[in-house]
Amino acid sequence: MSDRDYVLGTHDEEIDRLGLQHLVWRPEMLAAWSRGGVTRGSRVLDVGAGPGFATADLGEMVGAHGEVVGLERSARFVAAARRRCADRGLTHVRVEETDLMTDAPEVPGAMPAAGFDAAWCRWVACFVSSPELLVQRIARALRPGGVAIFHEYEDYATWRLLPPRTKVERFVAEVMASWRATGGEPDIARTLPALLARSGFIVRHVRPIVFTVRPSDFTWQWPAAFLRSGVRRLVELGRVDETFAEGVTREFDLAERDPSTLMVTPLVLEIVAERL
Repeated sequence: MSDRDYVLGTHDEEIDRLGLQHLVWRPEMLAAWSRGGVTRGSRVLDVGAGPGFATADLGEMVGAHGEVVGLERSARFVAAARRRCADRGLTHVRVEETDLMTDAPEVPGAMPAAGFDAAWCRWVACFVSSPELLVQRIARALRPGGVAIFHEYEDYATWRLLPPRTKVERFVAEVMASWRATGGEPDIARTLPALLARSGFIVRHVRPIVFTVRPSDFTWQWPAAFLRSGVRRLVELGRVDETFAEGVTREFDLAERDPSTLMVTPLVLEIVAERL
């Protein structure tokens, strides 16, 4: 992978997939922000902003008297996020290109000054090399009483089809292995509460989120799009061969054409923690 790329890539197809993912998860995201007290006038940090789907929504939620700062390491994603916010006229939103794992705190944009009311972090802790450092930097950016809001995977292997499909389950295992090979941890939510406590937080709210859906449900499109792009990405990374990819895709297509198929999605934990 190129410098500051991701194991999932940063190409246009991945941006489109992230947009679909954002649409599926938007109701859960908005509910989490509400539980965390994000409102008009809030100052919010979007940690791992990606191409800016949540960043722009935060900008609209906090209004012109609020402030949103997105932090993102991929230059392609930063450019996409800046365009998205500019197109919506969100002049109170800025997106900084920075890598929280490698850029020193004194690097411009590495971490804004303290005093933020909230930080939003979705599927970032599972990819970074040091979740502990990530939590520490979020803590330093928040005011006392500020909240950190997370959506992170707790048990990625819950992702399966009913009835079971062996090749799809092997794909899920390969995805988890690829994340761990680049320093991530797909089940990071298991350790987040302890990391938060060590960095001066108290966990105020924890909620599991898992869906059971049919091929006709809109939510199905989120994992379906990931599988189709993800298996090709595994080939690009040299982790699997074309025969494996074709087998996974063929098995999934058969399952998708059967209206009686069910899918259980990866278990996510929503965590809202207050900085003391």
